[in-house]
Amino acid sequence: MSDPRPVIAAVRDGRGLSDEGAGLLAHGLADGSVSDAQAGAFAMAVLTRGIGEAGRVALTRAMRDSGRVMVWDRPGPVVDKHSTGGIGDTVSLILAPILVACGAYVPMISGRGLGHTGGTLDKLEAIPGFRTALSEDEFRRIVGDVGCAIVAASADLAPADRRLYAIRDEAAAVESLDLITASILSKKLAAGLDALVLDVKAGSGAFLKTPEEAQALARSLVSTANGAGCRTSALITDMDQPLARAAGNGLEVREAIACLRGAQGALRELTLALSAECLALGGAAPESEAWELAHAALDGGRAAECFAAMVAAQGGPGDLLEHPDRHLPAAPVIRDVLPERPGKVAAIDATALGRAVVALGGGRVRAGEAVDPRVGFSDLRRLGEAAGEGEPLAVVHAASEDAAEAAAAAVRAAYVMGGGAEPGPLVRERIAP
Repeated sequence: MSDPRPVIAAVRDGRGLSDEGAGLLAHGLADGSVSDAQAGAFAMAVLTRGIGEAGRVALTRAMRDSGRVMVWDRPGPVVDKHSTGGIGDTVSLILAPILVACGAYVPMISGRGLGHTGGTLDKLEAIPGFRTALSEDEFRRIVGDVGCAIVAASADLAPADRRLYAIRDEAAAVESLDLITASILSKKLAAGLDALVLDVKAGSGAFLKTPEEAQALARSLVSTANGAGCRTSALITDMDQPLARAAGNGLEVREAIACLRGAQGALRELTLALSAECLALGGAAPESEAWELAHAALDGGRAAECFAAMVAAQGGPGDLLEHPDRHLPAAPVIRDVLPERPGKVAAIDATALGRAVVALGGGRVRAGEAVDPRVGFSDLRRLGEAAGEGEPLAVVHAASEDAAEAAAAAVRAAYVMGGGAEPGPLVRERIAP
């Protein structure tokens, strides 16, 4: 079969997507033999009729196999973590070194920020000299020598997804759970993983605001990835407030370094939970011992050593951990943001804070836009904490006085002050096969 129209018609009529049909479409998307019109019609058919679990597995495998699939031969498990995106989420920078210190290998293929959430690559590129565009030989060498590398996807990994992703936006088919699932997983599984842990965010700063939406995506991702042959589980985690006390690329790197050097807080807590899940799922440690192993790697300094080695191997300064202020750029305007009235933090619109970082120049609305690594917020107050007279809600880091003033107004609007609110659990639910 070489004509994609019967495949599209089958999906349109509710007859699902076969392995053969998924392969035809994926390879046609990759080599251009499937037209934009046909790709748009397929995306709309999936959005309106769905393809079920079997169809999701077929599409994920086919898009994974539309390009190169990496194969690793390492003495430990090859594992990774993927987050659906949030504010102040710098887990990857800490988790990868923890896993390496515990005997795993982490070939992490990451993305850039778009919309109100930051991207791991943008954060790492706030480090002078750090290179995320590596050749396959460099990628393999660093993973072999250091244990982890965090890089951008090459053009030959899941090329069908790259094309379908753009067409989905033009065809108004972005919201399809089936297509979201296949898009996320095809890229991750092309990295040749033994195990994958998903961090699915829910709350005011997440793309998925409600618990029901997060559960639906987590279950779809877990069932599909396992069906495609990769051991996978998911944690549904809280994003009703920024995960860290900083938002903005360089500022988040500073906070990740602080965590690697012993700082406490929600960022550390979630990183340890996800690290333990990766270690247990990948077989690097029994489930009963995984958290303690991750904890020891972090507190004993081995994770910090692995992070420093990765930064140096990818072109960054060798003394970043000892001298972050020497290397990470600082904004020219830094000012406190005082609340309009004292009180305790009752609620936070985390998405609004993310948008304020974008407005400062620290994020992008369209792919390809430049970002300013200096700008953002630090010292963000968390739910239930008090901000009295002279006590700031946050500190804004901006490129100009006017930008700082606008950002300060956005912070005040994002915070609801009142009697305070107890934050919910950081990990809301675990989804396993």
